[in-house]
Amino acid sequence: MRMYLISDNNDTYTGMRLSGVEGTVVHTKAALKEQLDKVLADKTIGIVLITEKLSAEFPDIINDIKLNRRLPLIVEIPDRHGTGRKPDFITAYVNEAIGLKL
Repeated sequence: MRMYLISDNNDTYTGMRLSGVEGTVVHTKAALKEQLDKVLADKTIGIVLITEKLSAEFPDIINDIKLNRRLPLIVEIPDRHGTGRKPDFITAYVNEAIGLKL
């Protein structure tokens, strides 16, 4: 299984290409949809890396794939500017999931 990157900036794309991960840079909803259609048609791609910013801009497309398909696995990654998450997002996630305050 291969990984594939869909990014909204060239810096993340360049860094991932240097590590051997193929990918593309998109900025519009139509371009994102087109790339995802290509990725979904390629059965050798098992993991799709997508920048958090791009995922937040078009959650309907991303959530549809996450909820209705087993493969590929969609993984949201921060770009070079860092993550948009709170510093304690893991603790908050666990608290919400199990209902216990840690």
